[in-house]
Amino acid sequence: MARGKNDEIGMRIAELRDICGFTMEEMADALGISVETYAAYEQSGEDIPIGVIFRIANKCGVDFTEIITGAGGKLDTFQVVRSGEGLEISRKPGYSYQDLAFRYGQKIMQPSLVTLGPAELELNTHEGQEFDYVVSGCMKLYIDDREIILSAGDSVYLNPTHPHGFTAVGGEVTFLAVISE
Repeated sequence: MARGKNDEIGMRIAELRDICGFTMEEMADALGISVETYAAYEQSGEDIPIGVIFRIANKCGVDFTEIITGAGGKLDTFQVVRSGEGLEISRKPGYSYQDLAFRYGQKIMQPSLVTLGPAELELNTHEGQEFDYVVSGCMKLYIDDREIILSAGDSVYLNPTHPHGFTAVGGEVTFLAVISE
């Protein structure tokens, strides 16, 4: 039976953890999640938040793209990504990601074009900093106890260690997310 893309991500995460010499407990602790949740990520590779994949990549000293695709970026001068040619990443229902720097190695930030349709709100946290720019549509940002409406042309720079998440308002929304960890 052929393995799915999510299964392969789970396998890569398990192999990477093993190569780096971490136990499941150590990795779960470093990520701030339960061992059961982490074990499920390794088992199926499903519904792993992008922020968790970033943290695993950083903890193990590999590029985010290497976990997603199995091959790391090689470019170190520049990479041009033409409209619609970002690397498609499907992580969870309602979200579509395009990695806009998938061939560039040793990135210190991760730019992604995110399309958000009807999806359940999921608050998450991660290290670093985050910048989000609404390209089209309208979305609601939830951060701490606040709700903020963002429309096309609006942006937010935030401290992602605070619980935050987005929902589409009135239809699909597309936004540029740049995360550094």
